[in-house]
Amino acid sequence: MKFNIKVGILLTKTLYLMRHGQTLFNRLHRIQGASDSPLTEQGIADAKRVGDYFKRHAIKFDHAYCSTQERASDTLELVTDQPYERLKGIKEWEFGVFEGESEVLNPKPDPERQSHGDFFLQYGGENDFQVQDRVVKTLTAIMERPDNQQVLAVSHGGASFMFLRRWLSMDEIKRRQIRFENCAVFKFSYDDGKFMFESVHNLDDPE
Repeated sequence: MKFNIKVGILLTKTLYLMRHGQTLFNRLHRIQGASDSPLTEQGIADAKRVGDYFKRHAIKFDHAYCSTQERASDTLELVTDQPYERLKGIKEWEFGVFEGESEVLNPKPDPERQSHGDFFLQYGGENDFQVQDRVVKTLTAIMERPDNQQVLAVSHGGASFMFLRRWLSMDEIKRRQIRFENCAVFKFSYDDGKFMFESVHNLDDPE
């Protein structure tokens, strides 16, 4: 933990990792990845609801970030009007030639890695560990910045899933019934290069 000697208090760093709002491809059940599609009316409305949720609970951010994809930056701009930085490291999992195709073409999970594993590598995409490593590296770097105490980062479903998998086992994710819905907000505490999952808020959850 960071200790402020001057005022004698313990400062806990906090990351709020949010998935973008619903997009056209989400609604059509198409694989999105590195490609992009616009937010739907529901996606816009839901992002605004998250902004209202933060206001009601007096949750404020000293810095905000999003991926380089428009669906993430558009979501962030609906949540808050504060300045932000776009980061390639938290963009969505790349699925190669499968992007834009129906989600029914997604492979069954690798039985050992309990994810898509290496499947998309042969089609010009990424594997699970590549996604996880870049997301963890990027979010760790921003939380290590001295003036970053309470941070908002808007990313994507696959990227957020692989980030969470670094800190929780798949069995634990299932036990806690953690969902990766559009506009889900994952709260993590951060200390000494490690994140600890605290909670997740979906729009239909009770407050």
